[in-house]
Amino acid sequence: MAVIENLGIADPHALARSAARRERLVSTIVPIGTAVALVGLWQLGVRAFGVPTYIAPAPSDVAVTLVEKYPLLMQNFWPTFFESVAGFVVGNLAAILIAVAFVHSRNVERAFFPIAVFVNTIPILAIAPILVLIFGPGMTAKVVIAALICFFPTLVNMVRGLQSVSPQTLELARILSASKAEVFWKMRLPSSLPFLFSALKISATTSVIGAIVGEWVGADLGLGALIIDATFNFNSPLLYATVLMSSGLSVLMFALVTLAERRIVRW
Repeated sequence: MAVIENLGIADPHALARSAARRERLVSTIVPIGTAVALVGLWQLGVRAFGVPTYIAPAPSDVAVTLVEKYPLLMQNFWPTFFESVAGFVVGNLAAILIAVAFVHSRNVERAFFPIAVFVNTIPILAIAPILVLIFGPGMTAKVVIAALICFFPTLVNMVRGLQSVSPQTLELARILSASKAEVFWKMRLPSSLPFLFSALKISATTSVIGAIVGEWVGADLGLGALIIDATFNFNSPLLYATVLMSSGLSVLMFALVTLAERRIVRW
C-alpha cells in the first residue's frame, strides 16, 4: 500500500469508500431537495393565485398550525399511535400463527384460506361500522380494524415464505431424520423472514390507516377524529397538519420495521 501511495496511485479501497459516501449523499440530498422544491412551488402557487385558506392553506399556514396546535395534535396522536401499534402486533401475530398452521396442514389451509380471502375482499370502510357496533366505540374496535387490515398481506407472504424451502432441502432433512420442529426453526423460518418483513413494511403503514378509519366511525380522540372535526369546521390548516402527523406516524413505523429487518435479516 505504501508503494502504491509513493507511486501516486490512489488506494482502490479508499476510492470505493469515497464513491459509496457520494452515493449516500446524493441519495439523501435528491429527495430532500425535491420535497423542498415542491413545498416552495406550493407556497408560491397559493400566494400567487390567491387561493382561499379554507380550500388550500399555504405551507407556512400549516407550519404555524403545527406550532400553535401542537398540544392538541399530540393529545390526539397518542391514541392513534397505541391503536396502530396494538393492531399491528395483533394482526401480524395472528397471521404468522395461522400461516404456520396452513403450512403444516393442507386441510386447514383448504378450509380457512378461502374464508381469509373473502374477509379481505370486504372494504374496510364497510366492515368498520360493524366492528364498532360489536366492540363498542372504545379502543378495542380500532385495534381490531387495524389488525384486520394488516392480517391478509402478512398471511399470504408468510405462507409463501414458509413454503419457499426447496424440495431438495426438505428431502435432505428427511434423510437426516430431522424433526418437524427442526425443519421449521432451521429451514422454513429463516427462509420466510425476507417475505415476512416485506409484509410487515406494508402492515406498518396500513395499521395507521386502519386506526384512523376506526376513529372516523366513532371516536372522540385520535387523529382520525381530529381530521373529521377539522373537515366539518373548514379548518384546512389543522386538517393538513393532522394529515401530516398521520403520515409521520406511518413513516415512523415503517422506519422501525426497516431497522428491525436490518438487525435480524443480516444476510
